Amino acid sequence: MNFLELGDIPFLQEAVAVVGYPQGGDNISVTKGVVSRVEPTQYVHGATQLMAIQIDAAINPGNSGGPAIMGNKVAGVAFQNLSGAENIGYIIPVPVIKHFIAGIEESGKYMGFCSMGLSCQPTENVQLRNHFKMQPHMTGVLVSKINPLSDAYGVLKKDDIILEFDGVPIANDGTVPFRNRERITFDHLVSMKKPNETALVKVLRNGEEHAFTITLQPVSVVFTSMVKMSGDLQVKLQPLVPVHQFDKLPSYYIFAGLVFVPLTQPYLHEYGEDWYNTSPRRLCERALRELPKRAGEQLVILSQVLMDDINAGYERLAELQRLKRNCGGQVKKFNGIEIKNLKHLCQLVENCSRESLRIDLDDDRVVALNYESARIATSRILERHRIPSRMSIDLLSGQNSLLMDSAE
Repeated sequence: MNFLELGDIPFLQEAVAVVGYPQGGDNISVTKGVVSRVEPTQYVHGATQLMAIQIDAAINPGNSGGPAIMGNKVAGVAFQNLSGAENIGYIIPVPVIKHFIAGIEESGKYMGFCSMGLSCQPTENVQLRNHFKMQPHMTGVLVSKINPLSDAYGVLKKDDIILEFDGVPIANDGTVPFRNRERITFDHLVSMKKPNETALVKVLRNGEEHAFTITLQPVSVVFTSMVKMSGDLQVKLQPLVPVHQFDKLPSYYIFAGLVFVPLTQPYLHEYGEDWYNTSPRRLCERALRELPKRAGEQLVILSQVLMDDINAGYERLAELQRLKRNCGGQVKKFNGIEIKNLKHLCQLVENCSRESLRIDLDDDRVVALNYESARIATSRILERHRIPSRMSIDLLSGQNSLLMDSAE
């Protein structure tokens, strides 16, 4: 058996052939096209923005994972197309493939691609550059937001101008030189770094130039769906609300028929294709724009109410979230303690020693329950709805001792 070697990034207008087994037949399929663009593109399945090659060869369901061949070498791997358009497909280029393989070989698992954790604004406007004291020969981008969990948070500041990344000048539109007279956004240089590798960043702060060394870390999920909507170059930040939940069972906690879950984008997608306009406005805005303030932070929401006498009158709380777009249903406090995540809420409820408990939601609504009556009702409700456990598996692991105590 002869193996194909990995090649280089094809140039614009070079011909490629996509090989695979797409829908519509059982035999192998080969479609040909030419390279239209080479630029960072949002990877739908990974919720990340990395270099991709756009081609005009048809890529259909079933093509994903198939090679794109240029001559006698592999130019990339087919992985997605542009919905609503004809013959616009994307392949993962060789540098991204090699970076992925190298990470697996070094650590034994997928670590992700690095990010600085920044949102940057172009400085193409002359008045904007003058305002931040940029000299005529200077080019760069304006730092508008920094992820509090990133290494850059303690080094860079809002309103810094990033002039260079590892000695490579950054243009006012955020691009850097790439091959022959081509340009690509500078975050491509960031994404090709290895985890824990450092980068030398040259910035302009209050009219003075500074050089900082920043340690780059991979992000489990890189959120970029607001790039075009916000007008920023890129939002390479780990989101407060996860974009995807691949290979992971949903987390939940049920108490007195109240079903609590962490907010995720798949949850918002349940509002339909037009989820951005039909889902609760508060939750949607926080999902798209807000950053975590601490590690492990989640937005916990009351998703539904399983009817019982114990929660009579509270069923409207979950309905308001669906009927009124300004109602979020986020759980803010339990007995006056701010909720960090679903596991924290679970621990507070399970360890509650008060006769009466209070849950505060973000729309100033309150849930009050007698703890002992609610605990008894929980078992009754779970049995009625044939639910085997009041909490998901990920929460059960941290509650083994509590469950054993309650069994005794």
